[in-house]
Amino acid sequence: MWEGAAIVLIAAGIFFWLDSLRARERALKAGRAACERYELQFLDDTVLCTRTRPTRDAEGRVTLRRVYSFEFSDDGRRRRGGSIVIVGDRLESLELEPFLLQ
Repeated sequence: MWEGAAIVLIAAGIFFWLDSLRARERALKAGRAACERYELQFLDDTVLCTRTRPTRDAEGRVTLRRVYSFEFSDDGRRRRGGSIVIVGDRLESLELEPFLLQ
């Protein structure tokens, strides 16, 4: 009995881990693309998951909403912040701190 529950928990953990890796990769691509579009530097080449919570997607299914933060620079000296929201496997929003266009 306990073995079955342990297998289910391990499988759920592996699924969560793989799903988190896919969401992180999507957030990385979105952050890089936004920085390239505005000719900004995507700093540290990373995103940080700051919040994960269950929510409902556009079709009403329960899924995870993950919020990622990242940093960029507009002039090579100042660090500015941005955030990316991924719901399920879809990019919901991307926000950049105000910066000077060059």
